[in-house]
Amino acid sequence: MEYSDIKRLLDDMGNSKVDSLDIEFPDGTKIKMKKNEAKIIEAIEPRPVPAVKEVTLPAEAKEEPKAVVATENYKEVKSPMVGTFYSAPSPKDEPYVKVGDKVKKGDVLCVVEAMKLMNEIESEFDGEIVEICVKNEDMVEYGTTLFKIK
Repeated sequence: MEYSDIKRLLDDMGNSKVDSLDIEFPDGTKIKMKKNEAKIIEAIEPRPVPAVKEVTLPAEAKEEPKAVVATENYKEVKSPMVGTFYSAPSPKDEPYVKVGDKVKKGDVLCVVEAMKLMNEIESEFDGEIVEICVKNEDMVEYGTTLFKIK
């Protein structure tokens, strides 16, 4: 059987309702053809995406963020990066701090894991933990409030 004959068979099968074809020639040559099952693809109507406003920050603001923001009678310790919040060095250990604990500047408050690196978040000032704003193993973003300290 010539290539042109096989091509003609393929074309004829493609234009017909035949799903499969098995041919065996006297010389032992076999040809098996089977159409792929038709797959139904559902059309999804696109939804409008809200416009994104690009904001450029001054060069000073792009440096390491201040982790402390004064608000009312307490200050907020914010995450300086995107990552996973951990309240203790390991699952078996006690948390670094609890509500009501007194902390000093430089004390480790928690760990934020980013790209498999454990980053210790330290207190920027002395005070008392008023609130822990995230739960252990929560995903945090840049600027997420982690602790409130007074």
